[in-house]
Amino acid sequence: MASPQTSDTSRNTQVTPPVTRPVTAEIARRAATLAWRDLPDDLIERTKQCLLDWFAVTVAGAREELTDILVAEALEDGAKGPATLVGRPEKVLPSVAALINGAASHALDYDDVNFSMGGHPTVTVVPALLALGEQTKASGRLFIESFVAGYETSGRVGRLVAPSHYQKGFHVTGTVGSFSATAAAGRMLGLSDKQLAVAFGIAATQAAGLKSNFGTMCKPLHAGTASEHGLRAARLAAKGFTARGDSLECDQGFASSQSDHLNADAALGEPPAGWHLRNNLFKYHAACYLTHAPIECAKEIRLKNNFPPERVKKILLRIDSGSDKVCNIPHPTTGLEAKFSLRQTIAMALTGVDTANLDSFSDAITQDPRIQALREKVDIDFKPNWAHSLAEMAIQLDDGTTVEVSHDAGIPWADIAKQRDAIEAKYDSLVTPILGAAGAKRLHDAIERIDSLADVGELARASAKS
Repeated sequence: MASPQTSDTSRNTQVTPPVTRPVTAEIARRAATLAWRDLPDDLIERTKQCLLDWFAVTVAGAREELTDILVAEALEDGAKGPATLVGRPEKVLPSVAALINGAASHALDYDDVNFSMGGHPTVTVVPALLALGEQTKASGRLFIESFVAGYETSGRVGRLVAPSHYQKGFHVTGTVGSFSATAAAGRMLGLSDKQLAVAFGIAATQAAGLKSNFGTMCKPLHAGTASEHGLRAARLAAKGFTARGDSLECDQGFASSQSDHLNADAALGEPPAGWHLRNNLFKYHAACYLTHAPIECAKEIRLKNNFPPERVKKILLRIDSGSDKVCNIPHPTTGLEAKFSLRQTIAMALTGVDTANLDSFSDAITQDPRIQALREKVDIDFKPNWAHSLAEMAIQLDDGTTVEVSHDAGIPWADIAKQRDAIEAKYDSLVTPILGAAGAKRLHDAIERIDSLADVGELARASAKS
């Protein structure tokens, strides 16, 4: 991993290499010209899996308090309209639907991840497309083309500013996600590459989101605002609204103001496996993704060794130092804080708590004496320049025995059929209790038929709760 460039403290300026490639224009061109014929068959299936996962976490997230607050605020502001809210009966203006559905889909921190982006791609792309597609009666194929255009943009812009952008404290889902939502909405609107480059400029001046708000309602709000900003940027550009067409690479632009470098070669180079979408990672634990490798380590040790938690004397976790500022709340007191606590999630896994169950992350679980006792036994060795997704764990027992395991949560599943089975199970567990068996089947069927839908409004309406 490249280290951030140092600043010239005598002049208090950043040393930034000259930009020689039109990055914004090239990323815009690739998104604007992406067509159905360009998509391998597996990308259609991967898109459907992303949609199954997104609707599952959004239907469940629609019940969260933060979603209730956003809906109440919208209705008080007179934002009733024709756009569907997933998992709810209310209808609002399309831009508001993008905001609320985006926030709801990230409310549980149970949505997908891509390490090239450095954040959560689907929660910024789908809400904008669902609102726009329902309004314009877009076809399902156009929806898929637009989704892939937005998803690939998230990886390119993410690699452009990684790793220093995230290290400075920016939440990539809110910042880079603004560009992926813009690319998706722009592709659906049929913007030219020049129009889309301008739309990126409009998005760049709105992109925001601070990691310091992790563990609060603002983290999911970042996903919603990114989606709303992207939809707005694309629409304004279509109407002739002006902005710079080189916002990613220009002086005082997105990269130079929010990172210490600009890696054009990484942004425009070949993604791993040819497409960023092929490296999508789905969550099977309802917590911050950087807790997943430690959770898997703890689960493996518990299941293979079958000892009671009371026998644990010491737990040593080795993990990338970046986790320290993301998910290292040492003494969580709420269910939301628990999702961002390495110690808490390790203790939960060691005591057999189901970390895939949303109800496991409650305020009460943070006060459980057995959980608290285990939390105090965790020492964390933060390693610089490790893979974000790698964890090593050593547990010392009361008889002096030490058990060690490692797990890398950043490796995509090679078997996408097996992956579908896991996502289907997650979908059923989250959607059926809320929409009922018939409603869950209706939405599932619409997702499966998306490539043949004449109007994706059918998909949107199938997701509503009557």
